[in-house]
Amino acid sequence: MNKTKHILYSTLLYLLLTAAQGYAQQNIQFTQYIFNSISVNPAYAGYKEEWFAQVGLRSQWTDWPGAPRTGSLSVDGVLDPRSKRHAAGLQFTADKLGAQSATSIYANYALRLQLDDRDAQRLALGIAVGGTQYGLDGSKLQPVNPEDEAIPPGYMSTWNPDIRLGIYYSSPRLYVGLAVQDLFANDNRNNAMRFNQNSLESLYRTSNAYLIAGGLINIEEGLHLRPSLLVKDDFKGPTSLDLNAMLIFQGRFWIGAGYRTRARLFDRPYYDQSPMKLSAINALSGIAQFYASNNLRIGYSYDFMINQMRGLQSGTHEITLGLTMGRILQQMLSPRYF
Repeated sequence: MNKTKHILYSTLLYLLLTAAQGYAQQNIQFTQYIFNSISVNPAYAGYKEEWFAQVGLRSQWTDWPGAPRTGSLSVDGVLDPRSKRHAAGLQFTADKLGAQSATSIYANYALRLQLDDRDAQRLALGIAVGGTQYGLDGSKLQPVNPEDEAIPPGYMSTWNPDIRLGIYYSSPRLYVGLAVQDLFANDNRNNAMRFNQNSLESLYRTSNAYLIAGGLINIEEGLHLRPSLLVKDDFKGPTSLDLNAMLIFQGRFWIGAGYRTRARLFDRPYYDQSPMKLSAINALSGIAQFYASNNLRIGYSYDFMINQMRGLQSGTHEITLGLTMGRILQQMLSPRYF
């Protein structure tokens, strides 16, 4: 077994066999959430005021055996085209990390309140209801002791229901959103994932709060700057901070960069129990999106680790395809930059 594979499987075994609730699996975070924020906030549903579908594929830490692979599909739009007050959406996500897997589906609803006579500002209240199927394939693990009874011999899974809540404000020049995901994640009564009396709680995700904000700056005719940030916190570990800036040319070609790091915004017990270098998960991102046609957009991003993991893998690739369905003329007259 080479050094990289040994590190990966050692990490997986540590996560899987740790029963403490604080070591829960982290929620999926896409680099290209800036193009479609429904993945982090259910109140974003219907923001584009037309039906929009997006497919996303993410390959994290390329060339690392057992590295995370994620696929997503989302569809959302307004239910009443005249008042644009009610919106709905559907999200499907499949995530795989070594022997672990998580497949989720959520139905979204957003109530979109008009704040001015020109209908330039909206405040949306959103909820997503669904669940996640967590799985563990013990046959893919390579324990030091093959007779270890803590490792299941085959595949085991369980299904957990959950709720997401969000609020989202938008105007032509500014947006701010706050959301909480996996509200039931900290329910200690769930003990379905047990094997030989060992609780595999590390498979479950923990509750997370997401704060997103951004703006649009007009540099000159046909050229805009779109800065944005995302703050993600799981109430236990380090806070994740994303800073991004995109240049938009003629509303059709977007290119920019981002920086992701762990920020010590709150005093947490884990700081006294782990080296601070474990919290420095820093990465740089290059992001681009272009409109292949009036209703088809293609996005690509590449994340490059700039911490001690940079020599163990070949970065993270992410590609998205977005399809607008209907009301193309209005989109061209009033483009949605958020």
